[in-house]
Amino acid sequence: MPTASVTDFHDIGSLGEDIRRHILSNLGNDLYPPDPFRSFSGLAYAIRDRLIRLWLATQASYYDSMTKRVYYLSMEFLPGRFLMNYITNLGMEDGCRQAASDLGYALEDLAEEERDAGLGNGGLGRLASCYMDSLATLRIPGYGYGILYDYGLFHQTIVDGWQEERADNWRRHGSPWVIDRVEHLYPVRFYGRSEPYRDNKGALRYRWVEADTVMAMPCDILIPAHGGAHVTNMRLWTAASSQEFSLRDFNQGDFVGAMQAKILSENISKVLYPNDEPIAGKELRLKQQYFLVAATLRDIVRRHKKSGPSFDGFADQVAIQLNDTHPTIAIAELMRILVDEEFLAWDAAWDICRHTFAYTNHTVLPEALETWSADLMGRVLPRHLEIIAEIDRRFLAEVAARHPGETGRLSRMAIIDRTSGRVRMAHLAIVGSHAVNGVARLHSDILKDRVFKDFDAFYPGKFTNVTNGITPRRWLLQTNPTLSRLITDHIGPDWATDLTRLTDLVPLAGDPAFRQAWRLAKRDNKKRLARYVLRKTGIGINPDTLFDVQFKRMHEYKRQLLNVLHVVTLYNRLRRDPALPVPPRTVLIGGKAAPGYFMAKRIIRLVTAVAETVNADDAIRGRLRMVFLPNYCVSQAEKVIPAADLSQQISTAGMEASGTGNMKFALNGALTIGTLDGANIEIMEQVGRENIFIFGLTTPEVEAARAGGTPPRRRVAADPELAEALDMIGRGFFHPADPGLFTPILDSLLDHGDYYCVTADYRACLDAQDAVNALYLDPDAWSRASILNTANMGYFSSDRAVLEYARNIWNIEPLGE
Repeated sequence: MPTASVTDFHDIGSLGEDIRRHILSNLGNDLYPPDPFRSFSGLAYAIRDRLIRLWLATQASYYDSMTKRVYYLSMEFLPGRFLMNYITNLGMEDGCRQAASDLGYALEDLAEEERDAGLGNGGLGRLASCYMDSLATLRIPGYGYGILYDYGLFHQTIVDGWQEERADNWRRHGSPWVIDRVEHLYPVRFYGRSEPYRDNKGALRYRWVEADTVMAMPCDILIPAHGGAHVTNMRLWTAASSQEFSLRDFNQGDFVGAMQAKILSENISKVLYPNDEPIAGKELRLKQQYFLVAATLRDIVRRHKKSGPSFDGFADQVAIQLNDTHPTIAIAELMRILVDEEFLAWDAAWDICRHTFAYTNHTVLPEALETWSADLMGRVLPRHLEIIAEIDRRFLAEVAARHPGETGRLSRMAIIDRTSGRVRMAHLAIVGSHAVNGVARLHSDILKDRVFKDFDAFYPGKFTNVTNGITPRRWLLQTNPTLSRLITDHIGPDWATDLTRLTDLVPLAGDPAFRQAWRLAKRDNKKRLARYVLRKTGIGINPDTLFDVQFKRMHEYKRQLLNVLHVVTLYNRLRRDPALPVPPRTVLIGGKAAPGYFMAKRIIRLVTAVAETVNADDAIRGRLRMVFLPNYCVSQAEKVIPAADLSQQISTAGMEASGTGNMKFALNGALTIGTLDGANIEIMEQVGRENIFIFGLTTPEVEAARAGGTPPRRRVAADPELAEALDMIGRGFFHPADPGLFTPILDSLLDHGDYYCVTADYRACLDAQDAVNALYLDPDAWSRASILNTANMGYFSSDRAVLEYARNIWNIEPLGE
């Protein structure tokens, strides 16, 4: 087996030779005239060569140790661009800069040639990618499993103020990082029927017959540890037809029909999150989920059987983590494999399942607790519906035995809802797993006390918490090199693998020279973002203003609307008094709205309308600026996060599971303005209440307000500034061509209960923003708070989170050196 050392890779001469070789032989191109994409590709393949050698050595160490492995199943990964991440983790930056310069380019220019990988949507997928980085860096044997989508969610553009969606064909030029593994094609079946039969011992068995088949091909993307010596991989599946085109149809002129079966089969891995409003979209989503788990379990079983045919020690060698409910059908699939194909008794198979699976819940939103029509599941996966029904029958018998006569409890806990005829996938995940975790302390408490209260009582100790984390390698070392160098110069480099070392910065918060250097690092990042915003939007922003940012998925509970109301109020104050003693402010908002989410798209239009008005008003020029930055993605986040002064984390309390954007901004020295929601609570405890701006209703107060608090119209009538802001929006001040454009937004606030408590938290939000203004006007005090935010973010490393999973849930220890 090949061995490799990272130190072998720092020879600039050999790197340059490898780049040129790949441009000539692998890409089939000449070196001249120079081309940036060609040079990026040559550099990428040269780095991949080095990664493969390290990956082979890592795999050998897994087999030599015969260690337990974790398989992290996620419908999303959101890795962003790979090039700079690989270069950073391999410690190759100096050599790559020189090699890029020899080709006539800056390394940053080559990095911009790479498209963001369209493999995920938001926090769920980005968390999964952070955990892959930590698995590698901690030397925990494990892999990520997902789908290699041809098209990402969508590419967002803003046209006449409205969001428009374009296909995100991120693979149109191929990807140098994707390694096809054509030797491990697996058949995945759909439809057909379940057929009972008797085996040679007379036992009743079932087989899945008359099914359609799609082939799953694995593709690997490598994930290096910081320092490079340990390299694991994501294994992503792409769909291939089990049939090619019909030559008979083709020769008769039916060119489309000749390819129809192939096209329909390969649609499975075509698009991330296809629209599931029509029944065909729902069916495709279900097929995607099963495609992922069926292929993955085939791969896991293949690997397990290398050590022998017995399944007795399966759960001692295999840990499967379900990242949200999307892969939950894996529980039924493993039962099908064990019972129908390996002929284990039901109880033995179920014991293996429960000790193998663990489930991470990421939401308390009812619409995100996934359910499937039993009719649809029975048609697409007939045997799996039978297995789920049997799991449900046995489980409810246990519940009834412990709680006789409590029919309400049986109804609440059933996996298959008898009233709606829907399969509750979260219930299946809980029943079929040995551990269930939330992703922030508040979120986990809500799961136990409210969402899954019956299950927590039935399974004492099964529910636990693992607060999310982020990788410091991507989100500080790579993303913010200016600040990283300052930190390393003062406390050394070990913080990149032990984030708690950042507490060594605490004494430096009182050093005037260090605070000044900190401000200069922040200003460099703000200048970089300003250049980016100008290039992307044509709008100039001043780096010497307070950068107030809110970048996240557009959703009513995340309350971009509350942010807009603050901007309108600040605008009104400045119009009345242009000399108002507040710092000049640039408000930046970004995020995608789901294509079918009417209200979120309308809020984007309100943001752009307010921005157009504010930015055109000469009376306040230089005091307030507002920009909606389109197509928020990982590579854009890498520019926004280091530049932020103020991070808006203002979701309605009790609705954000955790958040990870809040962690990334705070790690880079932004101060948080937010509610007591998700991980904001734990961030506040770590950084200190005096270094964060907390406002608004608590979770119990939100519930009380919804149950019968002050009516929204009465709140508005009692607050002249709020009334003025809503009146301006309602009468078309920001869009005179269509005065009623934003009426649906006002209706949701004033006449439909204001479910997300925007009016209830408005005044508290403004008071918190007044405190922001006062602190920002004292540069030393602001810088001190900024430094203390960074210094106290060590707890939120993904390394800490993954170690908690490994020791408390997976029962896996890191490999030795």
